[in-house]
Amino acid sequence: MRFGVIGTNWITEEFIRSGKEIEGFSLAAVYSRTEERARSFAQTHGAPLIFTDVESMAASKEIDAVYIASPNSFHARQAIQCMKQGLHVLCEKPLASNANEARAMVAAARESGVLLMEAVKSTLAPNFRAIQDNLPKLGKNRRYFAGNCQYSSRYDAYKQGTVLNAFDPAFSNGAMMDIGIYCLYPMVVLFGKPSSVKGEAIMLDSGVDGEGSILMKYEDKEAVVIYSKISDSFLPAEIQGEDATMVIDKINHLKKIEIRYRDGRVEDVTRPQTSQLMHYEIREFMELVQKGLLESPTNSHENTLIAMEIMDEVRKQVGLAYPADRSNAD
Repeated sequence: MRFGVIGTNWITEEFIRSGKEIEGFSLAAVYSRTEERARSFAQTHGAPLIFTDVESMAASKEIDAVYIASPNSFHARQAIQCMKQGLHVLCEKPLASNANEARAMVAAARESGVLLMEAVKSTLAPNFRAIQDNLPKLGKNRRYFAGNCQYSSRYDAYKQGTVLNAFDPAFSNGAMMDIGIYCLYPMVVLFGKPSSVKGEAIMLDSGVDGEGSILMKYEDKEAVVIYSKISDSFLPAEIQGEDATMVIDKINHLKKIEIRYRDGRVEDVTRPQTSQLMHYEIREFMELVQKGLLESPTNSHENTLIAMEIMDEVRKQVGLAYPADRSNAD
């Protein structure tokens, strides 16, 4: 499969490294806003084609699929441009700035008959399947708890007066969109849509959330999610049942999964997996295309839209607005 990449950052480099481990993966093209950056990145990673215009890249007959890792605010426009030209799209999380954009992307994918998948890598890893397969052992599930709190190196620059992309609302960024989604998406895959959502956040002067928490209610359980880009946490994730509790080292890495029973037994249900979790999302994407399937059963359009709707509701409650929200309203 011949991939074009949009975005020339560290996550695109990780994508290329992981892709090259998979049979049939080929890096065909690089897009960047500047020719100099596109050429340098392409030479480094062995891509034969460069583009500085997304429309031109989308119209190329040398590409089968596109991986999008540009700022969040560009995802919808770039993905729709590519899908209209018949290209399959693997788009970094979050899929879009808001649920309205995500719905437009899903509609474009269906109209063009192409695969659109959100690149949430953790839910496609073997240890996430271990969570799903072993969930019945917990008895009646009562609480899902997950945290993702990582002090951002870019916050140091922010405190010195430099607002980089990670803390700029123009790019639809902030703590929830950047890392909180790693807590929310697995919850949605496991349990679906909650009946109620209550969000809180610490807002920064730039207009984005530095950290936040969300309390969600299901019919017979609750979910608690915390996230931060201005502090660290070392807490594991848990799924608490009436018979046992599943302890997950980190919800975004899933390196170790244990079940701790009420009688004191501890069962390790961890499965072998590579440390490069992006490997699994690329493999899933390629296999779906090869089978002619237009939606991932795990990172499905429905799950993506539910997660986006939760984040929209939290942003509404805490007063976090993006320029993209206004353009949707127009």
